[in-house]
Amino acid sequence: MRLIRLMWVVLAGVSFSIGVLGIFLPLLPTTVFMLMAVYCASKGSPRFEAWIRSRHYVGPLLVTWEQERAIPRRAKLAAVSMIALSALITAWSLGPGWQRWLVVALLMLIALWLATRPEPSASNE
Repeated sequence: MRLIRLMWVVLAGVSFSIGVLGIFLPLLPTTVFMLMAVYCASKGSPRFEAWIRSRHYVGPLLVTWEQERAIPRRAKLAAVSMIALSALITAWSLGPGWQRWLVVALLMLIALWLATRPEPSASNE
């Protein structure tokens, strides 16, 4: 039993670390890894789960996503801007060919999906 709890905590720690990287790297999704970290931590360490939820840079995002499946405007703007920058860099740096346009199209689809997510209600911001 103790080994299983330890594995949940390790998985939560890895997910949290990748999520933190996602704050700074445009192609890594922060929210997905933070949700996974919270889930895993809830299985292995409720104290770690509470700690993740108390972080000011992800706690409110987790709550709004879990309750409303919503993303705050500021987070959407930052994410879509970074994705657009990534698309420009990709289009500029990859050589001619269909691969670069496939990557750019995929990035634009992700940005469109993000941009169309609802914003949190006033009571949850």
